[in-house]
Amino acid sequence: MAHRGAPLVGVTTYREEAAWGPWRTAAALLPAAYVDCVARAGARPLLLPVAEDTGADAEAAADVVPMLDGLVLAGGGDVDPASYGATPHPATAGVRRRRDDAERALVGAALAAGLPVLAVCRGIQVLNVHLGGTLLQHVPDVVGHHGHRPAPGCFGATEVRVEAGSALAETLGASETVACSHHQALDRLGEGLVVTARARDEIVEAVELEGADFVVGVEWHPEERGDLRLFAALVEAGRRRETGRRG
Repeated sequence: MAHRGAPLVGVTTYREEAAWGPWRTAAALLPAAYVDCVARAGARPLLLPVAEDTGADAEAAADVVPMLDGLVLAGGGDVDPASYGATPHPATAGVRRRRDDAERALVGAALAAGLPVLAVCRGIQVLNVHLGGTLLQHVPDVVGHHGHRPAPGCFGATEVRVEAGSALAETLGASETVACSHHQALDRLGEGLVVTARARDEIVEAVELEGADFVVGVEWHPEERGDLRLFAALVEAGRRRETGRRG
């Protein structure tokens, strides 16, 4: 478990209307599995909410990133197609432009600072779009099946092949069966990103940023099964970075 002096890992959150007890109102939300995985990997999770102020993103990112030892971009709804120059597909849903803007500001600040990043599902898509890439808006149109997301809110088992020599291969090995719930995926890669895992149908399932110690994006949800390996790798990269800064 995390303890005093443990690395501090920021985790992005959803801004959604939610209900608890007698209340129903706008809330900053995050599935608890992310919090639990970060803590069990030896770090202190810091939840990063989306502010309503549309002009505060860059300033907020510049303030918070120097405090962090790592950043997790959590899953969620679809990225606004306008941010990569596309027209919305009929299946595109859950777009939250405020969240897009806030997370892209965080990604920009994190990459500039050399902060380790783990980007999960929507997170890998935010990372790709921030670096100039584009998305496939509805994977079933391309592959002819719904295996990557059997139904909204459901997870499918996807076998991925991992590229030898990648940070992902060091963590997971040559192949893995993972829990996926995505109907979108990466199309044109953003600048500096390299593919480090694909599904059998050739859909990109993971990328890494060239030259970075640890910037890894995965389309699947390691937190869903309590798989700590990627979270532990993120925390260890944060420790390496802090050791290097002290040195």
